[in-house]
Amino acid sequence: MTTQPPSAIKVLRRVAVPTLAAALLTGAVAPAASAAGPDRPELQKAMQAFVDAGFSGMQLRVHDEQGDWAGSAGVRKLGQSAKPPTNGRFWTGSVIKPFTATLVLQLVAEGKIGLDVPVADYLPEFGLDRRITVRMLLQHTSGLFNYTGDSDPDGKWVPGITANGAAWLADRFRSYQPEELIRLALSKTPRFEPGTDQKYTNTNYTLALLLIEKVSGRSYAEEMKRRILRPLGMTATVVPGDRTQLPGPHAHGYYRIKDAAGKWKTVDISRQNLSLLAGAGDLISTTQDLHTFISALNGGKLLPAPLLTEMRKPHSKMGYGLGLFVQDLGPNCGTVYQHNGSPPHGYGTLMYSSPDGKTTLTASVTWVDEATRGPAKDFQKLTDTLVKQVFCDG
Repeated sequence: MTTQPPSAIKVLRRVAVPTLAAALLTGAVAPAASAAGPDRPELQKAMQAFVDAGFSGMQLRVHDEQGDWAGSAGVRKLGQSAKPPTNGRFWTGSVIKPFTATLVLQLVAEGKIGLDVPVADYLPEFGLDRRITVRMLLQHTSGLFNYTGDSDPDGKWVPGITANGAAWLADRFRSYQPEELIRLALSKTPRFEPGTDQKYTNTNYTLALLLIEKVSGRSYAEEMKRRILRPLGMTATVVPGDRTQLPGPHAHGYYRIKDAAGKWKTVDISRQNLSLLAGAGDLISTTQDLHTFISALNGGKLLPAPLLTEMRKPHSKMGYGLGLFVQDLGPNCGTVYQHNGSPPHGYGTLMYSSPDGKTTLTASVTWVDEATRGPAKDFQKLTDTLVKQVFCDG
């Protein structure tokens, strides 16, 4: 889920149990194939490791000094042998947050928004605490309750909009309005005083969406097209609104749950309504388009240098700037700027870039999700291995 990933991908959950994997995936794993550039056996191996760990499919794209490479592994759909398309569309989840932050910062560059001005000056209708600034939204330091549920300082879970289990599954086509999400969040006690802590919260970015709309006088989707998608030629990327269908070739995500009779069933959740995560997790894209965006952003094509510097300045707690995680990969690797994500279930996205935007890694994984919300076994280790294959020397 997109609710709280302070590490690289904390949002990915446990995949299908071994019995399900054996029944549905045995013999269905296809080797990765290079779509462009040189053969990259190390990337194929790293990608295959995800499938071997239980993920149903993966598509991966790497741009670096060796050229452009794209491949896929696993299956597009359970019970079939076709592998995922190398540039199929997918639900990206929180990867939209750097897009939202970029739109806000472009308006800052134009003098239409002040980064350290109270959000209440632009959106007075919500009665926001005047200490909450625009910067705090993008940095996750506002203290606002996360509308999909949040924890108290003592660790007690406070429910919000249901985003897992049978209730979510039955309600996954429901349409939400951004104002509805914000009013729910504001009905709950803030998690901390504005600016005193940092906690990843979707509420911040749904408020940023409303800020963009109020200041620009246009819809968020239109501003996305005008300012990012059209200038960069990102024709496969769309803010879906109430669209529930992934257009064109795509891999399928799944959810595993017990029915009323206590029997396990696996549901194809490729269709879902992500208005639940307006501005915070509702984007359809491809590995190629995500490469185009993150390369252009870090290459200085979307923001003036001073604002790009602000965006990439990490807060000490989470290593999160204004819409980007700043991650030090260690010796012989250096720093990467990244944001990963997942919609409520079934899909996960990786998006990494070198500081100059010349080396990028973008990927999508699919799997059989569960209500347990636990991370997939060895997922972080798999991700680290893959990222270091691309960004580390030797």
